[in-house]
Amino acid sequence: MSRIDKLLEFMKTADKDSFLQHALALEYIKTGDDEAARKLFNEILLREPTYIGSYYHLGKLLERVADFDRAIKVYKRGMEEAKKAGDTHSYNELMGALEDVEE
Repeated sequence: MSRIDKLLEFMKTADKDSFLQHALALEYIKTGDDEAARKLFNEILLREPTYIGSYYHLGKLLERVADFDRAIKVYKRGMEEAKKAGDTHSYNELMGALEDVEE
């Protein structure tokens, strides 16, 4: 059973679990299914905007598909959430990603 299959199995009983959805999105990225990953990241962030790690990975995915304007928006939104949460580490990671894409 693949990791994706295992995560999908876990999600049958915990469908809206952000941790599981985030892990599944990362597995989809590994297999090249960026669209499935993007949908999961967006679903997580719409439901739970404080799930800060998803901003970084969604932004990187958007960069890979050359959607730079959207990546910038995602990084900035993530930085706002990180600042509200007092999460300096995530804020700095998102700022670094933003600076890289704006260069």
